[in-house]
Amino acid sequence: MSFQAYLDTIKEKTGKGPDDFVELAAEKGLLGPTVKAGAVIDWLAADYGLGRGHAMAIYAILKSKTQPRPAADERIDKQFAGAKAVWSAPYDALLHRIQEFGPDVSTQPTDSYISLVRNGKKFAIVAVASKRLDLGIKLKGTDAVGRLAEAGSWNSMVTHRVQIADPAELDDELLGWLRDAYDRAA
Repeated sequence: MSFQAYLDTIKEKTGKGPDDFVELAAEKGLLGPTVKAGAVIDWLAADYGLGRGHAMAIYAILKSKTQPRPAADERIDKQFAGAKAVWSAPYDALLHRIQEFGPDVSTQPTDSYISLVRNGKKFAIVAVASKRLDLGIKLKGTDAVGRLAEAGSWNSMVTHRVQIADPAELDDELLGWLRDAYDRAA
């Protein structure tokens, strides 16, 4: 179940969205950097009948409101620190070509990879290592062939993985797969 699916289920069950729970948590003294997950889980179970998974989704929202997050650019820069810096220019060139797909392409960096998103829907990810770029691509129903391998247990958010060891491999074939994933994310 995706994070958004958890939030949708919570809204259906309680009639409340994330912002409502932020306000309610603040009223109960459960919004702050020292608040433990157990206290939030207990409150949501008692007052709203939410199970642990759904309560943890709300806890994640509450924590995001109390802990500063680095700006997206800073998070992307961290992906290319140290020995990974060799991949910064090839990534920038690839991103530029992907952004030509349409004005609705954006990035959402995490601490371990960068999501490529179309109107809020992830269609690919880029994970940076010192010796390669790993591209995860959502192409459900597409057979793995050649360097377009099944993602397997590498990352459950995508169906396929392409390992790039040389910037020259950021080619038209790869862009075709990314374009297909982008089109499917419409």
